[in-house]
Amino acid sequence: MQKLLFTLFFFCLSASLFAQPSDDKQRQLEERKAQLQKEMQEMQRLLQMEKKKEKDILGQIAQQNAKIRLSEKLINTTAKQKRLLSDDIYLKQLEINKLNRELKELKDDYSKMIVKSYKSRSEQSRIMFVLSSQNFLQAYKRMQYMKQYASFRKMQGDEIKIKTGQLEAATNKLEVKKKEKEKVLIESEKEKQEYEKDRAEQEKLAKAVQKDKKKYTAEIKKMQAETRKIDAQIQKMVREAIAAANKKAKESGKTIAKPDTGSSAKFVLTTEGQLLSDNFKANRGRLPWPVEKGYVYSAFGTHPHPAYPDLTITNSGVEIATEPGSNARAVFGGEVLQVQVINANNKAVYIQHGEFITVYQNLSSVSVSKGDKVNAKQSIGRIHTSSSGKAVMKFMVFQNTTTLNPQSWINNM
Repeated sequence: MQKLLFTLFFFCLSASLFAQPSDDKQRQLEERKAQLQKEMQEMQRLLQMEKKKEKDILGQIAQQNAKIRLSEKLINTTAKQKRLLSDDIYLKQLEINKLNRELKELKDDYSKMIVKSYKSRSEQSRIMFVLSSQNFLQAYKRMQYMKQYASFRKMQGDEIKIKTGQLEAATNKLEVKKKEKEKVLIESEKEKQEYEKDRAEQEKLAKAVQKDKKKYTAEIKKMQAETRKIDAQIQKMVREAIAAANKKAKESGKTIAKPDTGSSAKFVLTTEGQLLSDNFKANRGRLPWPVEKGYVYSAFGTHPHPAYPDLTITNSGVEIATEPGSNARAVFGGEVLQVQVINANNKAVYIQHGEFITVYQNLSSVSVSKGDKVNAKQSIGRIHTSSSGKAVMKFMVFQNTTTLNPQSWINNM
């Protein structure tokens, strides 16, 4: 019996330990899914606004491609939910089976004990059992045994009640999980149908531009050349800004190391700057979006063009579409390192966070100046809105002069 009770205790402890991480993962997936659904709703709303003005078919293809990427993320998140729920249901069923076996064993033992107790139910026989003792010590031990026997019966009865309650709770939990899975399966089917519809629309748009491939290819290459030119200007500005900051740090005499201050490759940090840098790094993946509302219009890195797979496009940052008239906002506290005027409608703000720099490009107006201290989510300028009514900001992250993927730094991007 002691072995059985120990097994029951160990099983309950193990079940509680394993259930918690699973519930945490499910909650995280629910939060992630809610974020993706919110982003999808925002994208749909913006697309409806832009469709009324949009004349550029390449822009439509890029928008549709962004929607497809978001749909894929949503489908993958739902698939993870489905797998996790299936695992939970399987484990919960195992737990119920085990509880049923243990409850049956407890009831069998209790039944045998009740029968045995019934046979020796006579009060006289219990008194005689004590009085027939050979000495006082034996009589005392027999009385203690009878007390322990009664206590053990009570403990067994309580254990049966507890186990019955656990079985009921596990069964209810299983029903909840099954209903959750049914809901997820319905959502999964809807998401797949929407995805297929988006793919069909994308193929339709892609076919529409095939006959004018030469024209559109030239346009894409021209845009990429302009992008490379602006990226080169930004890289140059970063190096110059680092050199200027290092010169200032050297003159202050508050550096924490002895690097080559003539180099423009790395920042020379003060103790305060190093702390800021460490804090920024510690918040990787948790930084707020650089706009209040929006969606990823063009992802970071080199990838095939959505209309012409044989053409590759390279993005040194991430382009975020938002509402016309929206403001850009700092993703972390820091100091404005530089404000760059690329052209009349394209300004860039550089904010230093220790050895890291965040860049906010395609601003029509700027509300901060070089040397200003800014806080997280503080507005730093108005995002330019094109003649077609599209507001897209390019966001970049540097570690010294090295370009990083912004999508790995922003929460749920």
